[in-house]
Amino acid sequence: MAGAQLAAKVDQVGKVHDPSARTAPHVTIRGLTKRFSDATIYDNFDFDIPRGKLMSVFGPNGCGKSTLINMIAGLFPLDAGEILFDGQPLSSIKFGYVFQNYREAMFPWLRAFDNIAYPLKVMGVPKAERTVRVEKIVSNLNVKIDLSLYPYQMSGGQQQLVSIMRALIVEPEILFLDEPFSALDYEMTLFMREQLQRIFVETATTTVLVSHDLEEAVYLSDRILLLSRHPARAVEFVHYDAPRPRTPKTMSEADFITIKAHCLEVFQREVRKG
Repeated sequence: MAGAQLAAKVDQVGKVHDPSARTAPHVTIRGLTKRFSDATIYDNFDFDIPRGKLMSVFGPNGCGKSTLINMIAGLFPLDAGEILFDGQPLSSIKFGYVFQNYREAMFPWLRAFDNIAYPLKVMGVPKAERTVRVEKIVSNLNVKIDLSLYPYQMSGGQQQLVSIMRALIVEPEILFLDEPFSALDYEMTLFMREQLQRIFVETATTTVLVSHDLEEAVYLSDRILLLSRHPARAVEFVHYDAPRPRTPKTMSEADFITIKAHCLEVFQREVRKG
């Protein structure tokens, strides 16, 4: 599982001491190529993911949004190309991943508490420290879940919340989110959007979000990568620098409306090409 594929940070304290590295791209993608039996999804694709930004990936259905982050996270093999993190391979960084399909991502034989703590166990963190860290993240997120429950005893939304906490428990350098709120009802989605923003503001963790909801993609993000149909190319990389925390009022502000309308126009143009 992606959340358990953990290694040492760039250095022991997880910081890059070269001042120029703070503004360098966190992830560089060069010559990325991916083919499935019936389609070429990416063909010599180049892109840089900025450091310390929350970036969303948006585009037509089937364009390769989830495939992109799965390749970056090392879950899908590349047919060609290279992906580097601060110039280093994936094994040199610590990351978290929240899957869209929470039912397959959860360990059904583990209680919620142990699902959250599992990456720490893989890392060799002592049991007492694992307990403290799980309790801390549950408290910080103000999530009301009985951690003694097994996945089958929890709702879909509760299972996805557990998956999100499991991804965050490792204090990742990069966080990948593949439509993480798709299983949640609207009330819980609003709550988790707020929590994700708070976590991002506090940690400045480079975050890559795949979303099928344009309003959500713009609302949460500093940058929106708009992809074409496959073979996917970066049509535009839109900047949205509204201050945080963003609230429902943000969505009625002129800048938000303008950015969303522009992204929608680009999206519809790419859809029509199909």
